[in-house]
Amino acid sequence: MNKPIMNCLLCERELQGGMGWKELLTAVLPKTICQRCEQRFEKVTQQLDADVVTLFHYNDAMKDFLHRYKFMHDVVLAHVFNREIAAHLKHDPRLIIPIPMHPESLKQRTFSHVDEYLKAANIPFVQHLAKLSSEQQSKKTRQERLATAQLFEVTNPAAIKHKNIVLVDDIYTTGTTFRHAKKALLEAGANTVDGFILIHS
Repeated sequence: MNKPIMNCLLCERELQGGMGWKELLTAVLPKTICQRCEQRFEKVTQQLDADVVTLFHYNDAMKDFLHRYKFMHDVVLAHVFNREIAAHLKHDPRLIIPIPMHPESLKQRTFSHVDEYLKAANIPFVQHLAKLSSEQQSKKTRQERLATAQLFEVTNPAAIKHKNIVLVDDIYTTGTTFRHAKKALLEAGANTVDGFILIHS
């Protein structure tokens, strides 16, 4: 079987290899970016918070990626980090809940970027949170973020009661979003809540 030619999602260079019988039979996620592009992303080597795992630092390569993915609406780029996300979450027995978008923000963005990351990595998840404000935390100062009123409510408390949960988000800056979501889930009866976040800004 000849492997189909695949190109890097970021630079369009032809990727070495592809999807053959081995990959199909073992459900291995395809490689989506070339080694040159991969090396431009800076991996986190030391976690700063005991309850949050982050994968990458926010550098120029990540800034370019986020611009194309979130603001140019290039949804296929959700597959760029599929292998890294799958490696961390594929066998995780905890309930996986993505940080939701406010309906108005979702309408403008056209897709939920965190949901698409999980779908690209074939990670099952559930939606039991709703965002109460459409304000973007990225547009606030650090002090404004820390003073923000509760951002989330739990939509199905019975489904998360006594459960161990992993909250998934794309960017961790001051930790306000994560802390608000964690507080809402714990107050609704969750047993433990930890974070898995793609980028540490």
